[in-house]
Amino acid sequence: MQDPVFVKDAFAKIADRYVSTNHVLSVGTDILWRKKVGNIVKSWNPEKVLDMATGTGDLALEIQKKCPDAFVMAADFTPEMLAHADRRGVKHTMVADGMAMPFQDDEYDVLTVAFGLRNMEDWGTALREMSRVVKPGGHLLVLDFSLPDNVLAKPYGFYLNKVLPKLAGILTGERGAFEYLAGTIERFPSGEKMNAFIEEHGFKDATWTPLSGGIAAVYTAVAV
Repeated sequence: MQDPVFVKDAFAKIADRYVSTNHVLSVGTDILWRKKVGNIVKSWNPEKVLDMATGTGDLALEIQKKCPDAFVMAADFTPEMLAHADRRGVKHTMVADGMAMPFQDDEYDVLTVAFGLRNMEDWGTALREMSRVVKPGGHLLVLDFSLPDNVLAKPYGFYLNKVLPKLAGILTGERGAFEYLAGTIERFPSGEKMNAFIEEHGFKDATWTPLSGGIAAVYTAVAV
């Protein structure tokens, strides 16, 4: 569904400015979203957590903070992004592709993926792979952008397609990468459609919670 060569190259180019750019583009809201995810993961009391497509490690760091007794592995297929996660204090990192993860079956209690599933080559295959490495009864958590169906729909659409790429281009010098990534948000399933998609690919009991008026959402599900 996505071009993995383009995505990997794009993230490699913006790695040095990724964290600060995200905070500016979301006006810091992404920090609050990750804190919410950290609290959800904490409520599951996991022993082993895999944060897939970890990027620069923002969510892995939050989970480490909220779950100090858990083993947290942060994995990403872009070494340039993962190098930042290492430097920022993520304890365990590994270069790994979400389409073919180098982990054993049923290895993790929880798998999280924040703003990463959307950029993987094939969403269904990626979810099946996630289901493989999560123990039966374990948890999946997906945090990603969605499209609001309320009064925010039109202004958010304008921001997403017109403002965000231009502003991100100024901040990173890579406007094309953000135009591509903004386009993926419009193609990515959300709400009940995403719940159904998750349940079709190795999970059950999918639920979703809209964030910030629906511009993002948290999806959780249980591995079969």
